[in-house]
Amino acid sequence: MVQSALTARRIRAACLWLLLTGLCSAWAQAPAGARIGYVDMKRLLDNAPQIVAGRSKLESEFAGRDAALKADEQQLAQLREKAGATPTTEQQRQIDALDRSIRRQRDTLRNELKTRSDQELDHSWREINDAVVAFAREQGYDLIVASPVVYASPRVDVTDRILDRLRRKPAKGGEP
Repeated sequence: MVQSALTARRIRAACLWLLLTGLCSAWAQAPAGARIGYVDMKRLLDNAPQIVAGRSKLESEFAGRDAALKADEQQLAQLREKAGATPTTEQQRQIDALDRSIRRQRDTLRNELKTRSDQELDHSWREINDAVVAFAREQGYDLIVASPVVYASPRVDVTDRILDRLRRKPAKGGEP
């Protein structure tokens, strides 16, 4: 599972690099008077209502398991306090077993949260990308460049306009 996630990230990175290279080439060859816009993807992904809704969904989805993990951590702290500086063999076994269980649960929870976060982002990414493309077509843009870029004038920054568009469009329901 970890290997496939790494492979997917490498593929995304390679696609992004190819896209940016192509955009730079297209920008250099753009005809005079071409309409070019810029989108701050970090700001867009931090503030798009689809992303915010996905975060809220994940928080509620994992809240119960997180609370159970915190309760186990509290129980471990109480066991350690009760055992003091020199725990008995039985107390040490209980402490070690609970400590291992907490670490295992924490790792499992972290991995599942990462996987679900990636799924939510992939699902929202399609909506966000579609909104950028639709905006560009409706407004007559020839090229929309996404961050990171070396420099973009505020005059070509269309991020706020796309965020407004995304806010007007309700998030699609259902699973990715």
